[in-house]
Amino acid sequence: MQKYKSSNGKRMNWVSYPSDVKNVYIRLYTDSKVARLSFEIQPKDNSVREIIWEQMTELKKVMEASMKYETIWDEKSYSVEGKIYSRIYWELKDVNYFNEEDHSKIYDFLKDRLIEFDEFYQEFKEILISLTD
Repeated sequence: MQKYKSSNGKRMNWVSYPSDVKNVYIRLYTDSKVARLSFEIQPKDNSVREIIWEQMTELKKVMEASMKYETIWDEKSYSVEGKIYSRIYWELKDVNYFNEEDHSKIYDFLKDRLIEFDEFYQEFKEILISLTD
C-alpha cells in the first residue's frame, strides 16, 4: 500500500489509519473466517458516541455511494469489557488469513475498501472533528 497516497495527496500509514478524532478508530481485522475494515466509535461518554453516530447516519447515503461493497451499520456493539460502541464495517466472509491462497483476496478487499473509505473520510472528517472538540 506504500504506493497509494491518501485522497488528500499525502502519504498514508494505511495499517494505522489516523482518524484524527478522539476515540474513533479505523481497524483492519482478519482471522480464519473473515476480513474486515471497520470504523469504530468508542468514546467513554455515551452521548458523544450517539452524536457521532447520528452524524454518520446523516452521511450514510454519501458514504455508501463511495463504498463499492455492502456497508453494515451496527449502532450498539459490546466490547470484551462490556462497553457499548458503534461501528460501521465492510466484511469479506469465507476467507482464512492462515490459508496462503486467500492472502491476495484479503489484501485486495482491504486495499479497495481503505481507498474507498479514505475518499469519503478525507472529505467529511472535519465535521466529526468539530463534534468532538
